[in-house]
Amino acid sequence: MIHFAASNAESAQIALEQLVRRYGQVPRESAEVIVALGGDGFMLQTLHDGSGLPVYGMNRGTIGFLMNDYEPKDLPERLAGAEEAVINPLAMRAETMDGEIHELLAINEVSLLRAGPQAAKLQISINGKLRMEELVCDGAILSTPAGSTAYNYSAHGPILPIGSDVLALTGIASFRPRRWQGAIIPNSALVRFDVLDPEKRPVMADADSRSVKPVRWVEVRSEPGVEHRILFDPGHGLEERLMREQFA
Repeated sequence: MIHFAASNAESAQIALEQLVRRYGQVPRESAEVIVALGGDGFMLQTLHDGSGLPVYGMNRGTIGFLMNDYEPKDLPERLAGAEEAVINPLAMRAETMDGEIHELLAINEVSLLRAGPQAAKLQISINGKLRMEELVCDGAILSTPAGSTAYNYSAHGPILPIGSDVLALTGIASFRPRRWQGAIIPNSALVRFDVLDPEKRPVMADADSRSVKPVRWVEVRSEPGVEHRILFDPGHGLEERLMREQFA
């Protein structure tokens, strides 16, 4: 029993109409699987809805790293033979300048980004121990293995193997320390970013493109109690995609 969901893109809406006509549509609450039609952003949005159902994506977007190829034929057979990857998200807790606390989950990464013309100044602590007195940068990214090929990789961070118990901490245009290469940290760690001089150098926090700003501090940890289930065609799972990305 399939529930189809689609982004607002024209190609996704056309695919939605075709697939519903061919296979029917059941309400999300009655479904056994969700088929998401769009790009990676829509896949993340679908996973964040909290239903807990496995999600099989078909690419009607741009890159589609988390998506399978679009093919309307034999969909039930593809779903029955799909490989499942389970991903634990990051839990972000942030305080804004007005004292409000915001909590969000991120499947790919939590990013701190400068929100003004001047570089951000961040202080980084891990498990309560100060590790970096001052990072002057455009921002910093804490990425899961699943998200390590996204923004993290564009910022020259490492690609992490799926299933590894580590996170990638990567600076964005680090100025001091000059060309800081980042760090790989255990996913059991609690990472805290304190924004230095937040009025003069405002910073925003972003969890999978959902933003909070301006922030005083941000804490991030892995959330093992939440599981997101993604389905891939056999031989095209996350491990294979990560390998291909490194040898492209």
